[in-house]
Amino acid sequence: MRRLWLLPVWVVFGAAVSVLFGDEPLLNRLSDEEARKGFTLLFDGESLQGWDGAPGFWRVENGAMVGSTDGRAIEHNTFLILDRPYSDFILRFQILLRNGNTGVQFRSRRLSDWVVKGYQADASDMGERSAWGNFYEEKGRGRNVMARPTEGWDRAKEVVRKGQWNDYEIHAQGDHIRLTLNGKVTIDTHDGESSEGVIAVQLHRGEGMEVRLRNLRIRELR
Repeated sequence: MRRLWLLPVWVVFGAAVSVLFGDEPLLNRLSDEEARKGFTLLFDGESLQGWDGAPGFWRVENGAMVGSTDGRAIEHNTFLILDRPYSDFILRFQILLRNGNTGVQFRSRRLSDWVVKGYQADASDMGERSAWGNFYEEKGRGRNVMARPTEGWDRAKEVVRKGQWNDYEIHAQGDHIRLTLNGKVTIDTHDGESSEGVIAVQLHRGEGMEVRLRNLRIRELR
């Protein structure tokens, strides 16, 4: 007589969920591998401690930092700014853009009134003018879009998950800049304009927009 092995209900249910929806990433926690490699969290999932932005535009909701200009016209782009600079690093995060134009600044310089200038990993849902995966310079004295995806304008549009969470990585070491979107390298270039600066998240002026970020973790490269 064959023996039947009965698994606990929670095991069966968990396996079914994993098959149907895939494994969810750790929410605002480091994996064991990331901890071993020296990554640290830049956002605790509960507060904006360590970040500074204009009042009324930023909040924490469901483990994500949320920036929104809904119902509030702004005269210029405004930013949520981390309180310390970084030089060489690997920065990983997840980003969900409801609509509009945003990006994550790095090696940037803080100006007054929650404004920054400098490098940006671009993310934009502006119809056919999507700028996901671009390397941009905010207030860059005419440089602006400094590099588009290395295999053509459409490459990033093909890998972006519109209306869903996207995995983004910024690798900055010396003058080498590499941007990776959902596992695909979109930019691999060199630029020596800036070697250190702040990290910040952009809200773009114009129509009401919303962006969410979570799982922000960084590893400094020595």
